[in-house]
Amino acid sequence: MKLTMAQALVKFLDNQYVSFDGKETKFVDGIFGIFGHGCVVGIGQALEQGGHSLTYYQGHNEQGMAHAAIAFAKQMNRRKIIPCVSSIGPGALNMVTACGTATANRIPLLVLPGDTFACRQPDPVLQQIEQYDSCAITANDAFKAVCKYWDRINRPEQLMTACINAMRVLTDPADTGAVCIAMPQDVEAEAFDYPDYFLQKRVWYIDRRLPTEREIDAACELIRNAKNPLIIVGGGVTYSNSYESVLAMAEKYNIPVGETQAGKGQIPFDHPLNMGGCGVTGGPAANAVAKKADLVIAVGTRLTDFTTCSKWGFHNPDVRMLSINVCSFDAFKMDSTAVIADAKAACDAITGKLDGYKSAWGEELAEIKADYVAEIDRCHNEKLDGVLSQKRALGIINEVVADDSIVLGSSGSLPGCLQRIWKSKAPYTYHLEYGFSCMGYEICGALGAKMACPDREVYSMVGDGSFLMLHSELYTAVQENKKINIMLFDNSGWGCIENLQNNQGTDTFGTRFTRRNDESGLLDGEVIMTDYAKIAEGYGCKAYRVFTEQELYAALEDSKKQTVPTLFDIKVGHKSMTDGYDSWWRVGVAEVSESETVKACYEDMKANIEKARLY
Repeated sequence: MKLTMAQALVKFLDNQYVSFDGKETKFVDGIFGIFGHGCVVGIGQALEQGGHSLTYYQGHNEQGMAHAAIAFAKQMNRRKIIPCVSSIGPGALNMVTACGTATANRIPLLVLPGDTFACRQPDPVLQQIEQYDSCAITANDAFKAVCKYWDRINRPEQLMTACINAMRVLTDPADTGAVCIAMPQDVEAEAFDYPDYFLQKRVWYIDRRLPTEREIDAACELIRNAKNPLIIVGGGVTYSNSYESVLAMAEKYNIPVGETQAGKGQIPFDHPLNMGGCGVTGGPAANAVAKKADLVIAVGTRLTDFTTCSKWGFHNPDVRMLSINVCSFDAFKMDSTAVIADAKAACDAITGKLDGYKSAWGEELAEIKADYVAEIDRCHNEKLDGVLSQKRALGIINEVVADDSIVLGSSGSLPGCLQRIWKSKAPYTYHLEYGFSCMGYEICGALGAKMACPDREVYSMVGDGSFLMLHSELYTAVQENKKINIMLFDNSGWGCIENLQNNQGTDTFGTRFTRRNDESGLLDGEVIMTDYAKIAEGYGCKAYRVFTEQELYAALEDSKKQTVPTLFDIKVGHKSMTDGYDSWWRVGVAEVSESETVKACYEDMKANIEKARLY
């Protein structure tokens, strides 16, 4: 079939399917795009002329639309994607950050940035960056550091191998992440006789990788020799629909469970073995259990510094690590005994071979869990004089929203509060991007989650700092008639980073949203009060101004009647977020300082480094 490269790409994407556990689904239903001279007459023309079933979605910031696509794929358990098309230069580079978000979180994202002319005859074209040492380098080479697969189509026939390799990566649970196919604008319009077999329906099978007998025997030996094991549930449990198998293993052998941000919500909050979040943003229960554990069974987790407290959180000198993961890169972290397999397949195999085993955990688990629940209730009911606490606001929202509502977040103090005190009521309702913790994901992500689950309410938990960073796709939500709920917690600054700054001995500097002081010349003037509700109203949203808990209750109930996006401008008290619970996070404290508090924090850092594992 004689087609332009762009027309062939559209036809190819329209015919890609995935099969998981015998269920076949269409992999690509639509395309996000912001058109410019690098793509509008190429792939834009291909989309406009029809002959395909792909829905075009108009983005309003390239990073924003790509973050919405990430959230869509995440909420769809990586079984569907929305590719993102941009022009060249700045439009393309806007998607680099989103590619970092996708790759860090192991979420499939296909970006299709326009590129400069492959023939080079019109060079330098508008928005082209010229590199004096190589004409082959363009702005799109910047994607290489943040993508799992990168290609540039310099001839139309190259599209075929590029597309097959792109799909190979996008549908591989062990290797997925961002994929970039750069499209020189002249090649987009060049024709080639593409063979029918390239354009026909293609099914990609996401099979459950089975563990070997040797791996299961090694895992069972470790567990049998453990008195106080701990399971840490990661995102791999979420994406592989494995939570029932993990819970069955935990119940049969009396093993407590801790959660990562990506794994939270899969095990019911009120289950007696669920100790809640583990690590720096975790709570007191899981962190207490982790300190005593002599075996950590990491299921589908990357074992990041936030989960492990910078490798400090496991205090038992005899602790061993067992890691179940489809990705060998993750499975061997922290000197783990590795089971390179699907979480469900591995847990089912282990559960069938450990008859007679029970951990030594006793009544202490019930006591630890009871104390944790009491602490959550205390936070949910915190009262401050004259101002609404962030913890209290979250408690009210948690109380009022429907059980199947999706709560979504990414950065600032809110992920810590959510992991510690949010009571998830059903699987797949807790949606946190915390692999990259990318400011600006929250509102864009809410749109993507709503596109994935149009019949469920989505509540985006966002700070004022992240709202200012990026909220372009709020306009897209209005345009697409997608009702999302933006819960904007306004504490007039980057409160999370201010806490980090203060806790490491430095006075507040550059982290509060204040006016320039004419006398001191510093940003230490009066705090700027912003009416964020008015911004949302300007977009056509329904907005609420919330200063008290009564106003929050009323707004939440009224919002359920709305059909347009809503924004809650919630004014919360300064430093009213949750604290850390006996955790430690390694950051670079100044070795030399005139401040006595900084000196003390440096010595504290050195002491904690001595307690942490080396690898």
